[in-house]
Amino acid sequence: MSRNLPRTALLAGYYEDYLKHQDTARFVAEVNLRYTQGTLQRLLEHPAFEIRRAAAMALGFLGDYDSNAPLGKALNDPDATVRLLAETSIRKVWLRYGSETQQKQLSVIIRLNAARRYREAIVRADRLIEEVSGYAEAYNQRAVAYYGIGEHAEAIQDCRMALELNPYHFAAAAGMGQAYLELRDHIAALDAFRRALKLNPDLQAVRMQVARLERLIEDA
Repeated sequence: MSRNLPRTALLAGYYEDYLKHQDTARFVAEVNLRYTQGTLQRLLEHPAFEIRRAAAMALGFLGDYDSNAPLGKALNDPDATVRLLAETSIRKVWLRYGSETQQKQLSVIIRLNAARRYREAIVRADRLIEEVSGYAEAYNQRAVAYYGIGEHAEAIQDCRMALELNPYHFAAAAGMGQAYLELRDHIAALDAFRRALKLNPDLQAVRMQVARLERLIEDA
């Protein structure tokens, strides 16, 4: 590929090659060689959807938490593939807050939640939250654990904190809605689900909950 091509043409070419060969390592290496994170963030607003797709995908591999807001805005891109890639990538950058050691601690908490070892997850999340301020995903994971043991009010509180720290955290908004459902507060649940959809309009399960709750409240 010619080095004299415009930079956006290079990125489009790298992405086209990836689609043909599915060689992720090559795509990441080529993009990393020629593009900064800041440039990729700006290219999320490029007029050509192919460029936006490539930038959204690349940031999932090369971006850190600084890419949270640009990717959060891309969740409402007019192109469905850009939205899908942005969602995949933003979930990755949520885990890249803090130091490498703190990120590893968060990974342990996520694994504990996946194994339904919720009380252990809460203990570890308590420590991580005390150690580093502003870790939205740590609050979100503690909310998951609280929800898992039926402590729904505590889960809601942590979801609120996650959203305060990261206003693009659609998963925390959706989790808050689920916790409100458990408390049978349908109006608050609907508000939370609507907030999640505003952040990420492709959450189909949440969209179904919104439609169901709207009917339920209207019929009440």
